[in-house]
Amino acid sequence: MPKASELKRGSVVEINGAPYVVKTIESRSPSSRGAQTIYKIRFKNAQTGQKLDESCKADDTFTEMDLIKRQAQFLYQDGDMFTFMDIEDYSQYTLGKEDLEEEIGYLVDGMEGIYVLLVDDRVLGIELPQTVSLEIRDTAPALKGATATGRTKPATLVTGLEVQVPEYIETGEVIKINTDGNKFMSRA
Repeated sequence: MPKASELKRGSVVEINGAPYVVKTIESRSPSSRGAQTIYKIRFKNAQTGQKLDESCKADDTFTEMDLIKRQAQFLYQDGDMFTFMDIEDYSQYTLGKEDLEEEIGYLVDGMEGIYVLLVDDRVLGIELPQTVSLEIRDTAPALKGATATGRTKPATLVTGLEVQVPEYIETGEVIKINTDGNKFMSRA
């Protein structure tokens, strides 16, 4: 039984007999002495799509669901539907735009390293790799003499996702992004 501090985005837990997928986790450390870290977790009901926001202490426990992870490849987007293919048996899974809220900005055709999450042969969502490499479609021109200082500028990627990148990065470069925090890591 995982504790609130051990949950990750994409984990599936049972709440009131229903499967819930962890969508976002935010931890807050209070400044008073002896106070515990509070985890604000947003869950999504895998059956109804209803959202549930919970505030938990680090040692609150949850019942983990039997979850099957199948390695998949993103094939294509058709309107609001996204199709993935199982790497082992070539079966296809289709998810709607509402099921992939935060993940859409990282998906490019042919992308591998994705896991499809299944409970009782029902697709709950996907788990992205820790890092993805994407090309920059648009950003301000690189500044002459810009170094690896802490100054950043916004950059729009080929998927439409916007991230902050160092000033020396230019349009057309491929960069690595941490999918957990939407942060620039390095050039690819």
